[in-house]
Amino acid sequence: MNRRKTRTVTVGDVKIGSGSHVSVQSMLNKPASDIEGSVAQAKALEAAGCEIIRAAVPDMAAVRLISALKENVKAPIVADIHFDYRLALESASAGVDKIRINPGNIGSDDRVKAVADACRSRNIPIRIGVNSGSVEKEILAKYGSATAEAMAESAMYHAALLEKFDFNDIVISIKSSNVQRMIEAYRLVASQCDYPLHLGVTEAGTYKMGLIKSAVGIGSLLCDGIGDTIRVSLTDDPVKEVYAARDILRALDMLENSPQLVSCPTCGRTKIDLISLANEVEKRLADCHKAIKVAVMGCAVNGPGEAKEADIGIAGGDGCALIFRKGEIIKKVDEAAAVDTLMAEIDKL
Repeated sequence: MNRRKTRTVTVGDVKIGSGSHVSVQSMLNKPASDIEGSVAQAKALEAAGCEIIRAAVPDMAAVRLISALKENVKAPIVADIHFDYRLALESASAGVDKIRINPGNIGSDDRVKAVADACRSRNIPIRIGVNSGSVEKEILAKYGSATAEAMAESAMYHAALLEKFDFNDIVISIKSSNVQRMIEAYRLVASQCDYPLHLGVTEAGTYKMGLIKSAVGIGSLLCDGIGDTIRVSLTDDPVKEVYAARDILRALDMLENSPQLVSCPTCGRTKIDLISLANEVEKRLADCHKAIKVAVMGCAVNGPGEAKEADIGIAGGDGCALIFRKGEIIKKVDEAAAVDTLMAEIDKL
């Protein structure tokens, strides 16, 4: 996959840009005043594979959360700021790794300059976060609504405000709850600058529909080579956002050191409990960190041939299972021993 060439932005020890892997982000949903709960949630996110953690900083008291998070997790911390530039300055002083803010929403040029100077002096990048509800009135009047063109123009306007003060350590996001509009907006911005892009469908919904919308929106852009870091926004536990994001990357072979499971949909020839078998294999692979393709097939006649590209796999028979590598059968076992035997063979790879 040929990825769009961008400049590289460093957030803590995570690099964002075309030369780096696509990183996974999520956001705490505990009140900022709940330090203990926020830290516990941040630890859970990190354990799930979250590489960058964002926290809302709604007031000065919330700045205390930054140091608590920095002391307890290794993942870089992003301060989510709205309107009050002083919160950005205090977050920078507190050691935050990145700031999410819209420069056009924090007031006069001197305030924008103050934030730009504070971030530059500490090597703190800024993410410009535009969504369909934040487009400026003048731009809305020009386009009639929050079109993809309007969001793209808003994003470039905010970038220009930082560029005015010689600040270019920028990541841009242009999110919408409308998947097609989100895709179009990102494509427009991708053609107009070389800043890394943070992908996401905002207000995507509950787990089921939110995952589908995010997979379509984020996945489409990644297939175009567009996108450098992602967040799947769900009305659910943020840990599920991380798993969902990783699954999207896994589906595109973009998740490092991770197995990929392929399994057939079953048919009238299936003589093994394939659904339970596939679910168990998927569960057992959760702790595997090998870049391999594992197949679970229902038919012993066609399975090994259809999944011959798999590094290892199971093909179901009548009360038994065939274990195969690259389409070649290596042993026959009872159905009850199929998963254990498969995992033992995976350990040998």
